[in-house]
Amino acid sequence: MATLDPNLLLRAYGVGVFPMAHSREDPDVFWVEPKARAIIPLDGLRVSRSLHKTIRSDKFRVTRDAAFAEVIAACAESRSDRPDTWINPAIEAGYIDLHKRGHAHSIECWQDGELVGGLYGVRLARAFFGESMFSRVSNASKVALAHLVARLRYGDFSLLDCQFMTDHLASMGAVEISRDDYASVLDSALLSSVAGAVSGVAGADLGALEGAFSDEVDADGSLPGYVISQSLGQTS
Repeated sequence: MATLDPNLLLRAYGVGVFPMAHSREDPDVFWVEPKARAIIPLDGLRVSRSLHKTIRSDKFRVTRDAAFAEVIAACAESRSDRPDTWINPAIEAGYIDLHKRGHAHSIECWQDGELVGGLYGVRLARAFFGESMFSRVSNASKVALAHLVARLRYGDFSLLDCQFMTDHLASMGAVEISRDDYASVLDSALLSSVAGAVSGVAGADLGALEGAFSDEVDADGSLPGYVISQSLGQTS
């Protein structure tokens, strides 16, 4: 079976490529650099009034990095609309290793103690590379994405990469940019982080939102929905 070295993964993201497999059972991986890249501008997330209402209702308990392995396993499951997946065991193991090293993160949505939705991705400097999401009940993945964007905005990130455009992402405000434009945006996210480190300015922090609202964080590390809704604003 092919293996994915975590340092190689980070170097790949730093130059705009990422791994995929042809199927769950395929032991090999290949590297992808799309001609058109989907990103969500962090000030352009499209949150409907009904989704704001769902977020504020706390229908889901939303956590960060509470069940990374379970999230990636759920993303790798076959579905009626996607009988196979590009996440093979080598990719799964590689990202779990990245998570242990602090470079891969997950957002989880829980309902009645069950994991019902979530997403995971890779953090590098001021960029977050969304890898995959899943939803077992209506709106769970949308709520997870909204929580992620709120954290990225508050944590001084500048890029949310979504790889390929889908109808689901388009409905949330994703746009497509060319490979050259993506390279420029990525370079800016990486270089601005280096410049900040040199000048002594704190870098991007996925936990900044929890730190700012520490009095509101529940014992399990989750934030109430109204904090997320207020952080995002009424965007649509």
